Amino acid sequence: MKNKKIEQLDKLQIKNRITVLAGPTAVGKGSISEQIRKLDKKAFVSVSYTNRKLRPGEVNGVHYNSISENEFQKLVDEGEILEWAKVHNQYYYGTPLDPVIKAVKDGKKVLLEIDLQGARSIRRLLPHARFIFLAPPNFDTLVERQKIRSTEDFDEQLRRLETAKVEMQSEGEFDYVVINDKLEDAVKEVEHLMGLK
Repeated sequence: MKNKKIEQLDKLQIKNRITVLAGPTAVGKGSISEQIRKLDKKAFVSVSYTNRKLRPGEVNGVHYNSISENEFQKLVDEGEILEWAKVHNQYYYGTPLDPVIKAVKDGKKVLLEIDLQGARSIRRLLPHARFIFLAPPNFDTLVERQKIRSTEDFDEQLRRLETAKVEMQSEGEFDYVVINDKLEDAVKEVEHLMGLK
């Protein structure tokens, strides 16, 4: 049965106010979301819940809401999460529902930076949302960005890159594909597709 809050959000979704940004690991989703959060007051960038520890430089409540696995499960059980998934067979990520509803009611353009599983869930729940697949110029670039980022150990990097190979094949499921070759250009393109520029 559909969550009543999600039904309410679906009814508010008249003018494509919600944009989903998904793509493989290390493609730059977080960098683009961060730029949009800083540059445009008409935008609301959702801050996901996760049970993974924050990386160096990440701020709780800004980049992620870091909570325990038990707290995460409680929010899922109470219907307070729009979508959620276990990513890379390791950590849970989910989109808080109430802030998204409030932002849509306030007339903001909402950006959900989520993984492929989350994007598929949103497609089922909110079919009128915009769906953008963020892609690297090529797979070798993705490998290099993963190495440069160096936020995971070698085994985790390999696991994420294997997942990325599968995720790259899903771009046909999206309304738009943005190639993140130069960050500034990719940000402008996402802003345009969101209706911000």
